[in-house]
Amino acid sequence: MTRKERTLVPDDQLLTVPEVMALLKLGRSTVYDLIRSHRLVSIKVGRCRRIPATSLRAFIADQIAEAA
Repeated sequence: MTRKERTLVPDDQLLTVPEVMALLKLGRSTVYDLIRSHRLVSIKVGRCRRIPATSLRAFIADQIAEAA
């Protein structure tokens, strides 16, 4: 299995807020707080909020770097 096949979410995928909640094991208001504070980048598609998988990966990498 290649590294690309082992990723949980493809790079070009747009995630819903509930999907991000499940992946990060956070509540809805916490995810929206991260979006409001620009720590997690999101886009609007119509009336729906979507988080690019690359944004989620960058957020996780930032959290790991802060903890180190």
